[in-house]
Amino acid sequence: MSDAPTLFLYCRTGLRLALGGLCCVLLMAGASAAGIAVVYPDMAEPARSVFAKILSGIEAQAGKLPSYQVGSGFNAQDFAAEIRRQEVKVVIALGRNGLKAAAGLDPAVRLVVGGVVSAPPEADARGAAVYSLAPDPALLFQRLKRFIPAARRVFVVYDPRQNDWLFRQAQDKARSQGLELVGREAADLRGAVQHYQAILAGADGKTDSLWLMQDSTTVDEATVLPLVLQEAWERSLPFFSSSVAHVKRGALFSLFPNNVELGRSLAQNAQAGIGTAVRAGVVPLKEVLVAVNVRTAGHLGIQLDAKQQFDLVFPEP
Repeated sequence: MSDAPTLFLYCRTGLRLALGGLCCVLLMAGASAAGIAVVYPDMAEPARSVFAKILSGIEAQAGKLPSYQVGSGFNAQDFAAEIRRQEVKVVIALGRNGLKAAAGLDPAVRLVVGGVVSAPPEADARGAAVYSLAPDPALLFQRLKRFIPAARRVFVVYDPRQNDWLFRQAQDKARSQGLELVGREAADLRGAVQHYQAILAGADGKTDSLWLMQDSTTVDEATVLPLVLQEAWERSLPFFSSSVAHVKRGALFSLFPNNVELGRSLAQNAQAGIGTAVRAGVVPLKEVLVAVNVRTAGHLGIQLDAKQQFDLVFPEP
């Protein structure tokens, strides 16, 4: 046996069988009859709790399923053999490590992917259905208009290598809300900062706003976020974010995953894929919760409707 963490197969009788580096938790006898299995990464907190909630949503929708955890001792051949033995038709792959584990399976096994921001190359190659963690722009723009009915223009700086798919979707969805989405492409942090400086200098806080995507190139926590926080506050320019952590720092609002409901959606897609092909492509996050910064809202002169329900409020009472 390897010194790497060993994963075990738990059966209904309590029998525990080691599968080398592969960890399978068979949550229910005969679960393979559903034709669906789940593979997810072994990660530390807080990611561990996130995946646990997604798994609970999958279970609530589809019942107990064979569930495989990918650790440092993962063995791809053992995993593929177990998927064949269970006669699995669709694999729900969570996180990039879960997707990498599933990418080498028989092409006949369909993939439904969750817990990633955008579609990695492995997903493109497999024709997977990818449920992104990037909030649906339509929901972001709807929320913006509820806060600021006079909003007319939204600026965003993005790296097209990461978020061209999301920007293209967002353009159409902005128009449907009576908004103009103005995108600025940046291939590096220096270019991104220059765009932010120009936007912040020329934007009109009464009708303009700024959207921070989940983008590792253009949304830097050490450089970009402090710049935006300071300049947006001084100029009373609303900005919202696809990252809930930014709301705590001063963004007006964010939408963040309802992980249980996301799990349900993943399971529904997998169930639909048993008899037909899954719907390939990237789907932005529709299962969302709302975070708001009431201090920022007050600074911008926004009267929050007491009837609106917020799932997280900053500063915390």
